Amino acid sequence: MSGVFTKSMARNIFYGGTVFFFLVFLALTFDSHREFPKRDNSHNLTPEVIAGKKIWETRNCIGCHTLLGEGAYFAPELGNVYPRRGPDFIKAWMQAQPTGAPGRRQMPQFHLSDTELDQLVAFLKYTSEINTANWPPNIEG
Repeated sequence: MSGVFTKSMARNIFYGGTVFFFLVFLALTFDSHREFPKRDNSHNLTPEVIAGKKIWETRNCIGCHTLLGEGAYFAPELGNVYPRRGPDFIKAWMQAQPTGAPGRRQMPQFHLSDTELDQLVAFLKYTSEINTANWPPNIEG
């Protein structure tokens, strides 16, 4: 009877494989949910960070920049801009916009107040401290 593949055998392989991979899925889901509190940085969530996120969203920064790998690829990834450049550079860059050569892409001037700049920097600092397991792989931006 070797080489004969019956409907019963096929059904058993299908159900066995389905159960196996469902159990693997459950184990990976459980492991992920167990790891989230260690990685999400929620203990550093402050009103200033929340206000900075609102500025990020209302100015549609994600329309040009990526943050933690999400967003548009028109401008640099900003998930690690805080440790690379620091708060003073970020504020100076935001205040100096627009810059660049004519005909080249430029960042708009948002005319943010000092408080808003501090909030946006706090948000970028917060996101830079999320444990993303080095994702996205972006060293220089």
